[in-house]
Amino acid sequence: MTEAVAADHLRQLIERIERLEEEKAALAADIREVYAEAKAQGFDSKTMRQVIKIRKMEPSDRQEQEAVLALYLEALGLPANPN
Repeated sequence: MTEAVAADHLRQLIERIERLEEEKAALAADIREVYAEAKAQGFDSKTMRQVIKIRKMEPSDRQEQEAVLALYLEALGLPANPN
């Protein structure tokens, strides 16, 4: 009896994961469509992805990353700020 219950539970979990994977694929397609729309309107999708990544970061993590980038650029003799 326990094996039947475990098999039933396992089947339910697998089916839930499959549904979520389908939803994830649909969301990914929606996101691709938004990027395509943005590109058609003249926006750079690569830069938009960077902006989204930066907006997800904690401010302190972003500041640290920017400081390290500036340090590396300086070490290579490149201006950290092109202005």
